[in-house]
Amino acid sequence: MTKIEVIIRPERLEELQHQLEEMGITGMTVTEVRGAGRQAGYVERYRGLEYRVRLLPKLKVEVVTGDDQTEQVIETIRRACLTGEVGDGKIFVWKLSDAVRIRTGERGNDAI
Repeated sequence: MTKIEVIIRPERLEELQHQLEEMGITGMTVTEVRGAGRQAGYVERYRGLEYRVRLLPKLKVEVVTGDDQTEQVIETIRRACLTGEVGDGKIFVWKLSDAVRIRTGERGNDAI
């Protein structure tokens, strides 16, 4: 099993959900986060004062898949979130040793 953790632009979530649902993947966790990378923020003005916003709003999406789907899911995520601009995000891939469905006790791929 593999956990795929993605940091994306908030406006790309709907397209990402649509693309993953077409693959049959409906389970995911989405968290609102703030972060900085190469994009480095922007300058904003408020009542004549200028200040720099360094941590930008992003979404963290977590998906767990079987090892056989990992590369296909990664490529689907990359295509769905690509704008070609700085700040498109990152994909992190983690190997999982086990998963357990609390309600039934199922383990491994059956639990996801």
